Amino acid sequence: MGLPKTDLITFKVEHSLAELIDRLPNKSEFIRRALLGALASTCPLCQGKGVLTPEQAEHWKRFTEHHRVERCGECQAVYLSCELGTEEAP
Repeated sequence: MGLPKTDLITFKVEHSLAELIDRLPNKSEFIRRALLGALASTCPLCQGKGVLTPEQAEHWKRFTEHHRVERCGECQAVYLSCELGTEEAP
């Protein structure tokens, strides 16, 4: 079993979301898993803010001189591609 839960965090949500959450058999576990999942996939550059600082934007600009954001033709996932020293396998 996991570590004991010692901290309580509260936050406000819309009434419609509260109704959906109230229907869950284990609200706390669902919310914990959702938060951990979201934190595990947070953008490493903006750190979940959704906006780059001017300094981050300058680093991103230099990075994109040799990298592109592409979309996979098979699964449609967006990914970063580096043009330096990479050749596609035959």
